[in-house]
Amino acid sequence: MSQMLKEIQEQPAAIERTLLEGLADAEQLRKKFAEQPPRAVVLIARGTSDNAATFGRYLIEITTGLPVSLAAPSVTTLYGSKLKLEGALVVGVSQSGESTDVNACMEAARQAGAFTLGVTNEAASALAQISEATLLVRAGREKSVAATKTYTGQLVAFYLLAYALGGGVQIDRLKELPETVESCLALAPGVRELANRYRFMERVVVIGRGLNYANAFEFALKLMETCYVTAERFFGRGLRPRPDCPTRARLSGVPVRAPGADSSGLARDAAKTDQTGSGDAGARPAVGDRNAGARSPRYPHSYRAGPGIGYAAGSLYASAVHRASADVRCVPSGREGIESGSAENVVEGDENAVEDGCGIAALSTAKAAPCGRGIGPVEREL
Repeated sequence: MSQMLKEIQEQPAAIERTLLEGLADAEQLRKKFAEQPPRAVVLIARGTSDNAATFGRYLIEITTGLPVSLAAPSVTTLYGSKLKLEGALVVGVSQSGESTDVNACMEAARQAGAFTLGVTNEAASALAQISEATLLVRAGREKSVAATKTYTGQLVAFYLLAYALGGGVQIDRLKELPETVESCLALAPGVRELANRYRFMERVVVIGRGLNYANAFEFALKLMETCYVTAERFFGRGLRPRPDCPTRARLSGVPVRAPGADSSGLARDAAKTDQTGSGDAGARPAVGDRNAGARSPRYPHSYRAGPGIGYAAGSLYASAVHRASADVRCVPSGREGIESGSAENVVEGDENAVEDGCGIAALSTAKAAPCGRGIGPVEREL
C-alpha cells in the first residue's frame, strides 16, 4: 500500500478532528464577523490549496452572498502592486503554512487594513504566525507529496468559515461527513475495476460544475501528479467538442458530479467527449455516476450539508488506485524500472503483481504497454 493511499484512508478521522476541534474557533469568528462584517472575501492559495479555495469561493458566495475573489499572488509578489483591502477578510490557504507567495500576500493584506485568517495544517507555521486568526486543518503530518487528507480538511475548514460568516451551514449534518467519507472509501471494488480499465489512458478531460468544479480540478491534478497523464479541466457544460474536433481521438471524459443542480448534463457531455479506442476504457465512467463501476453513496444535494467532500474523497481514492495501474504500466523491465516515483512511496507487491489498495494489474501486461507521459501539473495562476 502506498503512503498516498494510507493518507487517503485517514480522511474520516482527519475530517472529524478538523470539524469538532475547529468549532470553538468558528464560534469566536462568528461573533467577530457579526459585529464587524467584512465587505468582501479574498482567498490566497497555490496548487491543491487553490483548488480548495475555489470550493470555498462557491460555498461562501452561495451561503452568505458575500463576493469572494481568488487572488493572483503574482500581482503582489511579482508586480509589487498594493491592493485596497481595507475592511476585507483575506484568507491564506496552505497545507504547510510556508508558501512564500501566500505569506507575502498575507503580510501585505494586513498592512492594507484587511483582517487576515490562515487555513493551514501546521499550527506553528509562518502563516499561522502572520495571520490574526487561524482555522487549523487537523489532518496530522502528510508525508506523501500528493496532498489528499489536507485537501478535504481544507474543505471542512471552509464550511466552518462559511458558518462563521453567518452562512446557513448545518453543523449537525456536517458531523455525518466522516461516515459519508467512509462509505466513499468502501467503493474499492468498483474503483479497482475502473482503474484497471483505464491504466493505458494518456489523456483525459475532467468535467465539474458548481461545488464539484474544484473537485474536478483536484482530481485532474492528482492524475497529472501521480500518473503523468495529460488531464484537462473544464467547467460544467463548457466542453462541447465539434464532431470533427481532433482532440476527441482517444480522449477519455470523466464527470465529477453529485446529485442535484451541479450535475446537470455532465454525464452526457462526458460521454460525447469520451472517444477512447481499443486498449483504453470502453465505458464512460464518472465519479459518482450511475454508469460507473464505482457509485458514491446517495444523499440529499445540499451545500449546507457538505456533499462535495464525499465526492472529493472518492476522487482522490480513484486517482490513487489508478496510480498503481499507471506505475505498473510504466515498468519497462522488472520492478527496478518503476518511473512514477520511489518504490517505497508508490507500491509494494511481488514479482507478478503490484497492489495499491484495490488497484491491481499484472506486470506481464504492463511490460508491453507504452509508458505515457503528460505535460505535468498546470496551475491557475503562476
